[in-house]
Amino acid sequence: MDARNYRMTVAYDGTAYSGFQIQVDRPTIQGELEEALARLTTKPVRVHGAGRTDAGVHAQGQVISFRAEWRHSLEDLQRGMNALLPPDVAVRESAEASERFHARYSAKSREYRYKLYIAPVREPLLDRYAHHLGRPVGWAAMEQASASLVRQADFAAFGQAPNGEGTVRTIYEAGWRQRSLAWGCGQTIEMGEFRIIANGFLRGMVRRIVGTLIDVGSGALDPGGFDNILGAREIRRASPPAAACGLSLWHVEYGS
Repeated sequence: MDARNYRMTVAYDGTAYSGFQIQVDRPTIQGELEEALARLTTKPVRVHGAGRTDAGVHAQGQVISFRAEWRHSLEDLQRGMNALLPPDVAVRESAEASERFHARYSAKSREYRYKLYIAPVREPLLDRYAHHLGRPVGWAAMEQASASLVRQADFAAFGQAPNGEGTVRTIYEAGWRQRSLAWGCGQTIEMGEFRIIANGFLRGMVRRIVGTLIDVGSGALDPGGFDNILGAREIRRASPPAAACGLSLWHVEYGS
């Protein structure tokens, strides 16, 4: 039987994993997916992901592709994988793909979202998926700084290129959304979500951008200083990366 090319959309809570990419003696998302597929097909299967999310980073719309020999229906393949995968990993959608489709190299853009919340004390029910800040921030300044990201530029100040690639990327959208969340004991918590869409990302890029934007919001840096860091292309000038828990790979676009 000939192997066919498959495409799946996967969601996961990355808390317990050392990132997407398989590693020796460490739990990874790729490792869990390949183990489930090997059990179903009785043969080794190599899985390719659209984004190599770091340790502790989540996904709502990670896309994977793989070639496998499977005699049954696509629905049975998805159902079988979800039965074998751990509770914090799930296949949301599945389809047969063209022979040329590759989850990473066929992608036109990727969208990440970063969530944070502001409260005087940490909230354990939020901490798993959002970064805690103990003091208010200046959203207008953070939004102003975010606007300077929307362009084609060398983003070496915020990340490292995988596999020796270049550091020029094109960001199509970047900005913050805020809302108030009614919480227990009459408390209201302020939530913020950073949304960024680009043709590709450097390693650690989104978390380092967010960490630097938080410094803008705290007043430690102004929007002009943020733009200067971007222009300097020196990673040592950026702020430390924001916590992994707040970041999710949200959507991957492939176009027609």
